[in-house]
Amino acid sequence: MAAPPDSTEQQLPNFDDLAMIDQLGLRVSWGVFGEDDRIGTVNLLTPDRTLAAIRTITTGEAIPLTLPLNEPRPIGQPRKPYVHTIFDINRNTADDFLDSYYLQGSSQWDGLRHVRCREFGFYNGADASSLGVDQWAARGGINGRAVLLDVDRYLSKHGTPLDQTAEMAISTALLEATCAYQNVSLSPGTILLIRTGWMTAYYEGDDERKSELVNSEATPGLEATENMARYLWNNGIAAAATDNTTFEVSPGNAETGSLHRRLIPCLGIPVGELWSLDAVAARCVAESRYEFFVTSVPLYLIGGVGSPPNAIAIW
Repeated sequence: MAAPPDSTEQQLPNFDDLAMIDQLGLRVSWGVFGEDDRIGTVNLLTPDRTLAAIRTITTGEAIPLTLPLNEPRPIGQPRKPYVHTIFDINRNTADDFLDSYYLQGSSQWDGLRHVRCREFGFYNGADASSLGVDQWAARGGINGRAVLLDVDRYLSKHGTPLDQTAEMAISTALLEATCAYQNVSLSPGTILLIRTGWMTAYYEGDDERKSELVNSEATPGLEATENMARYLWNNGIAAAATDNTTFEVSPGNAETGSLHRRLIPCLGIPVGELWSLDAVAARCVAESRYEFFVTSVPLYLIGGVGSPPNAIAIW
């Protein structure tokens, strides 16, 4: 399936032409979208691209991509379950509030102040307080053409399903093979969703299995290498999310480094975790189409480190 035309005047520099923090061996996109930029690669979701993405809508059906706020359970440490209090204002009117609600305890976006590039600071050299999720909310959210790469289904079809409690790195070659298998292409401004099958295993498991999955230190995920950062940047990925707990392979190792660090503070790429992708994946299989429109509006929380994505696929 052909990708939509690139309608943006600005062409991203090649990853290997980006500035390098020599002390860390990390390339950064600081200044690419302007010295005062606070939204990162969400800049790639231009009005023209959003308008072009509407062509993927064929029925108008909405498919939720966000878990209930109290899933997954048992919630991982140090986070605790939230407390939901409902009270009556008077005999006709009720109100409610949440206590101890962790914004990254369920489906989430990691905001640009979630990870720092060590002593060199946050994305674009900005003050952390100016990089809250409110910056994405203020522009109307993260909306555009999404591509689902169903890595778990691709591997299962080829007889090598993922073990959800094993450390297995999903390589760029595997992402490319999945693209080819699904006949779908990435293009600048793509919201990339990657299904590992973690959520399927979670919902099919009993309480013991759920606890094992939530608390496992080992899980499949994207390889944390410079090559993965290069692949996502050079394909113009505006944001990327997975259905697992860690996005990148876990536990990983210090020699390879952190993909969260490579993407969030270095390149300004939003990272999502624990997205609910099974329903939209089933629809993709049924229709043999792996692109669709996604709209996601993070909380307008000033200075927020993370947020539920409040995301839906519009089919």
